[in-house]
Amino acid sequence: MLTEPIRTARLDLVPLAVEHAAEMSGVLADPALHTYIGGEPLCPEALRARYERLTAGSPDPAVSWHNWVLRLRTADCLIGTVQATVTPARRAAEIAWITGTPWQGRGLATEAARALTTWLVRHYIRTITAHIHPAHQASAAVARAAGLSPTQEVDDEGEVVWRLSLGG
Repeated sequence: MLTEPIRTARLDLVPLAVEHAAEMSGVLADPALHTYIGGEPLCPEALRARYERLTAGSPDPAVSWHNWVLRLRTADCLIGTVQATVTPARRAAEIAWITGTPWQGRGLATEAARALTTWLVRHYIRTITAHIHPAHQASAAVARAAGLSPTQEVDDEGEVVWRLSLGG
């Protein structure tokens, strides 16, 4: 699977590049974004180093990393990211998303997560999971809109495992 551009009604999901770090450091600068996911905003240099690691690919040959930045076409600016960690042999993926604070509440994360889920299904992925903090209602709404449902599973971080399972 190659990470390829994906287009939605309002967004271009652009494969992540190291050069996105400068703009994305501003998008992800709000400490409130880390309330449920932990950590803190990264400076441009640290984010660039992270993007270098991500674009180099997974060190595990059985796993592939797919990362996109979200470009809002009307404003021609980056607004967030989506990602999928794919295990092709299991036909499974774990997904995540984040949208910068100024662009939240507009359905953009939902639009991106739906596009990502559709892309994964087209590539024969049959199980898609996301890990969501139990108090993060906005992220739960995005997961639900993308077709995932909460399970009774809780991961080591205390997050609820959401899942979409397709036959075949």
